[in-house]
Amino acid sequence: MAATFHLQIVTPDRMAFDGEAERIILRTVNGDICILAHHIDYAAPLGIGEAKLVDAEGKESVAACAGGLLSVHDNEVRVMATTFEWSGDIDLERAKRAEAAAQEQLQILKKEDENYAIAEAKLKRALARIRAKG
Repeated sequence: MAATFHLQIVTPDRMAFDGEAERIILRTVNGDICILAHHIDYAAPLGIGEAKLVDAEGKESVAACAGGLLSVHDNEVRVMATTFEWSGDIDLERAKRAEAAAQEQLQILKKEDENYAIAEAKLKRALARIRAKG
């Protein structure tokens, strides 16, 4: 049995997970990171991407995560995410529509337009949701 750590995943409106975990892989703004038990103290801003969790029983779960903060301190891990959606909660058709709308906006806008970065973020979020849904 692998070593575990206490993990909390929270969003502004709910607690998505509160329990023991074997590992979690998250996208930070600097790339992906895997947190295992006894990881050094660490903090990083979260990017937009997939999150993969293996709980204490070995069950793997996938989610789409966008924005927020990762904090590791004394074998306690907190993911304070702006949005966090388990794959089972993702509406794939809605995510595909969001992808198409974001692609359309990116075709219309110029990179200098203030809304271009917003459209890019919407596209990244839609793609993360689609990947998480599998």
